[in-house]
Amino acid sequence: MTETRRVPHGRTVRRGPGVRAVAAGSVGNFVEWYEFAVYGFLATVLAERFFTPAGGGAVEGLVRTYASFALAFFFRPLGAVLFGRLGDRYGRRPVLIGVVALMSGATALIGALPTYGTVGALAPWLLTFLRVVQGLAAGGEFGGAVAVLTEFAPPGRRGLYGAWQSFTVALGLLGGAGVTAVTAAVLGTDRLSAWGWRLPFLLAVPLGLLALWLRTGLAETPEFLRRPKSPGTRPGRGAIALAAARVMGWAAAGYTFLVVLPSYLQTALHAGFGQALLAAAVANAGFAAAILPAGALSDRVGRRPVLVAGAVLVAATALPVLNLLQDPGTSPVVKACALAGAGAVVGLMAGPGPALLAEMFPSHVRWTGLGLAYALSNAVFSGCAGLIITEAVRRTGDPDVPGYYAAAACAVSVLALLKRAPGEESRRKRCE
Repeated sequence: MTETRRVPHGRTVRRGPGVRAVAAGSVGNFVEWYEFAVYGFLATVLAERFFTPAGGGAVEGLVRTYASFALAFFFRPLGAVLFGRLGDRYGRRPVLIGVVALMSGATALIGALPTYGTVGALAPWLLTFLRVVQGLAAGGEFGGAVAVLTEFAPPGRRGLYGAWQSFTVALGLLGGAGVTAVTAAVLGTDRLSAWGWRLPFLLAVPLGLLALWLRTGLAETPEFLRRPKSPGTRPGRGAIALAAARVMGWAAAGYTFLVVLPSYLQTALHAGFGQALLAAAVANAGFAAAILPAGALSDRVGRRPVLVAGAVLVAATALPVLNLLQDPGTSPVVKACALAGAGAVVGLMAGPGPALLAEMFPSHVRWTGLGLAYALSNAVFSGCAGLIITEAVRRTGDPDVPGYYAAAACAVSVLALLKRAPGEESRRKRCE
């Protein structure tokens, strides 16, 4: 049932039902991260279809595929600013509708693209263009989704509500892994490589229609309607930089262990395609299981202690986990437990992360501020993860590179989390 109440300025605010708000705020994240997962899990196939001319090396094609992947991430900050300012000025609902339509359309078009064998050098450019469109849409999606989820949250539950954003990220990653694995199992490697890779991308059409249906029925958030009439329109640079540093470890570790892992296992450890996808699914299951409890815990003990715990655990366990995966004598059960544990400690950061970012910015610049901070961090430390790790392993021959990468980023995040942001604590207390 919808609740109405009076707010300053004499307006009546309609508080949307919690289930509808959570579903509408989260569904775009599912679509976005489903697609990013599919792209990451099919990276070796896409490298062959789009980035490897006759005679080209497999690793060289994979590096080019991840370069396209990274490029899309560098358009996310632009999308965060563009859609964030629109959302902070005109409302959460209409802008979120446009963002999810853009993302779903670009994803479906990837499934219809001609390959290198059909149109030659035009193929990678077409794929890269659609990745740029996705990057713009994804940059706008995060800030708006977190704003909706946290602004509709009941008192004292902002951490749990914000955690739904990360939880649907995990569901999207699991969905991408599951759909890719089933497609590969049903069609076989040859047909997957020839045309079956298109099917997971084309699934974005029904997913996008569901997202649009949910968002068209969403009410505007009470906090947006209560925002100052003539506020400043730009969040502070210092707050954005601090917020980006705080989630750096989340971004780097998340992509290292949840998205880049399948290609790393195939190229560095020579695992089979099915085995690599199974490993990613196990890691993402551990990630998903930890998110909502971590968000709820942050409502009780604070955001920063939970995030610090997750970052410290990643830094301490990244190399041991990789060493277990590299050891042929390690049993499959031990490897599965290690992967699930790696995903779970990333979930400790992903659970309270959205609420922590929301509380760093006032409502009139919240979408822009938290969206830009998250996009900047992800552009560098997520989008470049596959490119950096693949190229570093190739050049050095050191299979421990992913562990160094995740641990270093988490160490920086711990330092940033120990610094208190102006106004953050008061904004958190107002929601309790």
